[in-house]
Amino acid sequence: MKNLPNDPIILLSVVNTKLRDMYSSLDLLCDDLNEDKEEIIKKLFDAGFEYDPIQNRFI
Repeated sequence: MKNLPNDPIILLSVVNTKLRDMYSSLDLLCDDLNEDKEEIIKKLFDAGFEYDPIQNRFI
């Protein structure tokens, strides 16, 4: 990942904060930050979290 932290717990915090405050979807966040959506999903899934598009956050 280029612009996001590598540590999964810090990544979770940063991504969820950005989703809450700045982006209406994970797709928009990834497009804007030029990040790989599947890489974020896999890293957070491996840490026990899944993206919920209805809540627009990882839980």
